[in-house]
Order: sequence, then C-alpha cells, then structure tokens
Amino acid sequence: MSRTTPSRRFGPLCQLCVPALLVVILLGFLPAAYGQVGMGTGQVSSGPVGPAPYQPAAQQPRPAIQQTHAAAPNEHPLVPAIRWAHEGRENLEKIQDYSATVVKRERIGDKLSDFEYLFVKIRKEPFSVYIYFLGPAPVKGREVIYVKGHNDGKMWAHSTGLQEKLLGTLSLLPTGPVAMYNQRYPLTQIGLANLVDRLIEIGERDMKYGECDVQFFQGAKINQRSATCIQVVHPVPRRNFLFHMARIFVDDELNIPVRYEAHSWPEKPGGAPVLLEEYTYLDVKLNNGFTDADFDIRNPDYKFR
Repeated sequence: MSRTTPSRRFGPLCQLCVPALLVVILLGFLPAAYGQVGMGTGQVSSGPVGPAPYQPAAQQPRPAIQQTHAAAPNEHPLVPAIRWAHEGRENLEKIQDYSATVVKRERIGDKLSDFEYLFVKIRKEPFSVYIYFLGPAPVKGREVIYVKGHNDGKMWAHSTGLQEKLLGTLSLLPTGPVAMYNQRYPLTQIGLANLVDRLIEIGERDMKYGECDVQFFQGAKINQRSATCIQVVHPVPRRNFLFHMARIFVDDELNIPVRYEAHSWPEKPGGAPVLLEEYTYLDVKLNNGFTDADFDIRNPDYKFR
C-alpha cells in the first residue's frame, strides 16, 4: 500500500562520530501528524506555532451526559470512566488495523519538546507498526518499522540525508538508550489499544484512593469531529497519583480515544497546570486490510535500504 500524507512512545561506525549520529537518528516514535490541531477550535492548520490546550471546563456539561455517566451512590468517581474504558477496549478488538496522523508532545525532565508529526500504520495481529516522520523538517522522511516476534524483537529504522548514506537501515532495541532518547515510552507501547490499557491500569490503581473528581463534557471538537471529553482531576498532590489532571477525548462516531493529555500540578498556587504529555490521533482510518507488505522494509514505496 502506498504511503499517503494526512491530506488524503545503531551499530559502530567510527569512534568519533557514532554517538552523535546515533542519538539524532531517532528522536521519537510515538504518534504525531503533519500540521497542528487547535484544541479550542478543532482546526488543523500549518505553521510552526503549536496549538493552545483545549479547555473543556469552559463548556458546561450537558445534564444528559452527567446523568448517563454519574457514579452511583458509594461508587468511586472513576467507576463510570473505567466502565467506558473496558467497553471501548472491547470495541478496539474488532479493529484489525488502522492508519492515522497524530500530533505528539512530551515533557522530558524540565523541558517540553516541540511538536512532532508522523503518519502511522498499525496492525493488531501480529502487532505491527510503520511510522513515517512528516515533521518537523530535521526529521522529515525518516521511517520506522516494528513487527512483534520479528527481527529479534528489534525495530528497523533509517534516517535521511548524510545519516542515511552513512548508516543505512539499522536494527534497534525499542527500549535501548538510542531509541529511548528524549522519549517517555518505547515504540512497543504505541497505539490506541495500548493507550486504553494504560488508562485502565492507572484508573484501577487510583480507585484505591479518594480525592478524585471526574467529569464528562459533550461538544468537544477534534479536527471538526464531535468528541466527548472525560476529565479526571486529583486536586491535591499525592505520591500515589501520576498526574494532577488528565483528559481523554473520545470520538463520538468511532467510539475510540483520539486525544490524551496529562498535566502535573501548578508550580505556583493559582498557576496553570504543567503539561506532561499530549497525543492526538487525526484522520483515523479503520480496517484498511493491511498486509505483511505494509510492514516490510522491502516495500518499494518505502526508503529502507
């Protein structure tokens, strides 16, 4: 299958240059997309300026949503959200493969990365990933392939320009230091199913504790598509909690999560929450009938060599 754009988580070369070359070859492989998503308007636009964070609190939840998803008496506030997550996970089992363009941004240490933009193909069985880097410009054209159970558990990757000429196609451990440089998660954790599994894991753990506020907001827009936002807030910093606020946006038609963002507590009283990570899946196309060729470095539409 030909690669399309949105509009339609190395071995020794020489002692002097290898470390620097290897580090810059792969600077990210969780989802991202070319262009930007304005979470306040749902628009995708070009340009170097990143999107402003969407503020669902500005939208008053509709009574029907609150009634449908409200926790029953004596239930933890997270129960309705976890219930949805389990139902959504079952729905994802019906999806054999999908393509998407996704926007990614992560905080590594004290630094928030620039937006990264990729086009991805993902297949459920065997778990397979193809990524084409669409931007920013320094990484455009890079490709990555991972197939579970193949290549001794390693992924194939190539860069562009001089790096590609010097190193060609390389095999890397997804959890190795080069692949994990400036990354919060390894490539093997990419995808909607892995995202929902992680949300369930965190939610079920947080259910052991109180101090949790959960709200559902209708009328969100992600790339002009209607979505429902699930917002989870831990008001007080505790060692038990991984985040202060998390938002999951569920596409109302597809019933799949298309955006996740997590924030830490404000650095100063009354300050804004600190963004930890955000991932937005755009232009999702389900059940494309991908074959082994879509995840093969010998595919003539790809640039592996």
